[in-house]
Amino acid sequence: MNFEVPEPEITDVRRAVMSRIKGSNTKPETLLRKALWSLGVRYRLGVRIGRMRPDLVFKKAKLAVFVDGCFWHGCPEHYTPPRSRAGFWAKKLKENVERDIRQTLELERAGWRVLRIWEHQVEIDPLKAAKSVHANLHGCETLVTENQWRVISAFPHGDMVELDLIALRRDGTQQGKSRLLIIPKPKRGK
Repeated sequence: MNFEVPEPEITDVRRAVMSRIKGSNTKPETLLRKALWSLGVRYRLGVRIGRMRPDLVFKKAKLAVFVDGCFWHGCPEHYTPPRSRAGFWAKKLKENVERDIRQTLELERAGWRVLRIWEHQVEIDPLKAAKSVHANLHGCETLVTENQWRVISAFPHGDMVELDLIALRRDGTQQGKSRLLIIPKPKRGK
């Protein structure tokens, strides 16, 4: 017997809402760019490096910067799994994290340095994030940001959420161990 619950259909309203989510020129990217500009740091946008298109590119320094959204890239501090279509979103999140790792490794093999910054780091303090990019341009800071854990799957269990996490090494590869956390699900609407 198969006890799997079928995924609910996607409504036209949901489809319209999801289609409006921007993939570039997001608020965190814009905040970081303005902060960099105020420091006199110039960058390139929309530059393709192989099959990738980082959010900011510094060609001369061979530095690629990605501003990773907490929801789309599995921030362990802010990721909350959607309540509907859990299987779809778990697969989507895993694919995003795997793509992040693959892109980082491909760029590094091509001689680029990669800096990944969480969107919440930019939103909390854009100038601090910009100074981190500036320091990396001049080789003063490590390229590993504060938190290199990534959520790869999330499963609701009553009023709790079970998260599977991976840790990334400095070179962007996955560490051998996964970590499992159970955290309270945030209340909606408050």
